[in-house]
Amino acid sequence: MIIRSASARYVGLGKDGKGHVSTQSGVLDDQPYGFNTRFEDGKGTNPEELVAAAHASCFTMALSFALAKAGYGDGELETTAKVSLDKEGEGFKVTKSALSLTARVPGIAEDEFARIADDAKANCPISKLLNAEVTLDRRLA
Repeated sequence: MIIRSASARYVGLGKDGKGHVSTQSGVLDDQPYGFNTRFEDGKGTNPEELVAAAHASCFTMALSFALAKAGYGDGELETTAKVSLDKEGEGFKVTKSALSLTARVPGIAEDEFARIADDAKANCPISKLLNAEVTLDRRLA
């Protein structure tokens, strides 16, 4: 079992509070977040941006390994994830993660590429984690 960790602290409450998030690796070290970074254009990060980064990187790595397993040795994959946060009742819910992939994989047929990419979308650990719609728009260059 692999365990990774992150921590967050929030000083003050509600809109006036200020948060900071850090990761075990140190890639994020006391990075600011709060109401202004989540619902406005404040400088810092927010949970949905972090989920989008996690999903894009997880899916892209899963696809890379699946393509290698299928016998492909060269290529380039670029994925963007757009995570939607929607109002739900008195709160909010992440309702969608839309993956957009552009790939260059020499020698692969479109139908094989689609099958492998769709499987990676369905089976990457972050896709499995999300309780939201996961879509994939793929383009083979």
